[in-house]
Amino acid sequence: MEKELLHLFDAAKKAADVATSDAVSSNSSEVSRCVDALNRLKDFPVSYDTLVSSQVGKKLRLLTKHPREKIKTVASDLLELWKKIVIEETTNKKNGTTSAVKVEKLPKPSAVKSEKRSSTESVKVEKSKSDSVNSVRVEKKVANGDTAISEKTDLGKVETIYKDERQASNVKKPYQALAGPPKLTSLVKCNDPLRDKFREILVEALSKVASEADQDILDQVNAADPIRVAVSVESVMFEKMGKSNGAQKFKYRSIMFNIKDPKNPDLRRKVLLGEVKPERLITMTPEEMASDERQRENKEIKDKALFDCERGGALKATTDQFKCGRCGQRKTTYYQMQTRSADEPMTTYVTCVNCNNHWKFC
Repeated sequence: MEKELLHLFDAAKKAADVATSDAVSSNSSEVSRCVDALNRLKDFPVSYDTLVSSQVGKKLRLLTKHPREKIKTVASDLLELWKKIVIEETTNKKNGTTSAVKVEKLPKPSAVKSEKRSSTESVKVEKSKSDSVNSVRVEKKVANGDTAISEKTDLGKVETIYKDERQASNVKKPYQALAGPPKLTSLVKCNDPLRDKFREILVEALSKVASEADQDILDQVNAADPIRVAVSVESVMFEKMGKSNGAQKFKYRSIMFNIKDPKNPDLRRKVLLGEVKPERLITMTPEEMASDERQRENKEIKDKALFDCERGGALKATTDQFKCGRCGQRKTTYYQMQTRSADEPMTTYVTCVNCNNHWKFC
């Protein structure tokens, strides 16, 4: 049926395309052929599924804007007819009267169950009849996991109960620590006073994370073991870099300074939660160990210094030819440099004397 429908519509479409030419009159054979094909489509049996799968309704909309009045009128009538068919079948499906609904009759005539299943939703209808009251109970499960139950009596009262089966998944669950060794209650010493001192400093610094952490990660922080992490970090430092008073003493000082820094809670948190492993910590530069805020400040300083260096302090000239886009003044200084190939124009760097605004152009 779908192939015949498309074949018939293609014939009407081809005739309509030819009829758009200025050389074709409104009473030509192409116009009549298109109108006849559209009239045959009116008598062609179609259904909602056929129209959706073939998408012929979307193609028909183009003919409703055809320059020939006859084709335009017949196409509009056909489109309205198909719309009515779609509305009627959709309404019937909602009321449960279509053939897609399977009805299962029980031995008792007073109970009827009907079920409809599709890839997106599941509907279950139960109708029961007692001696005095008729009631209908509808349970619908949609694709997102929600369940809606409606019950209607012959008195006209409708009671609807919504059950959100996914409500529990939308609520943030508390952090559950992975099964592991219990927390250490005292510092594990190694009989080396210098190493034990470093471990004490690390434990003291990592213990501050609980008071600095945000509420959303507080459970995860509380589940971490600062003593065990401190011992692990110190052991890796000693294994990879040797004693703290040896050749790597400046690296030791840099790590300890950044972990203890009150303005650098980010590094302490990352080390405690395992985001920065001990092996990675001992290879980080001071810039990498700095806090996120400090890294942004350093980047701004570098960018400003790079802009202000001006390639060895090139000579500047004062002019009023350039207008500042920030303050609107024309008091500017500028200089030019050859930043590209020799056959390209020079780059002009302009600075506003009034507000110190910088810009450049070629």
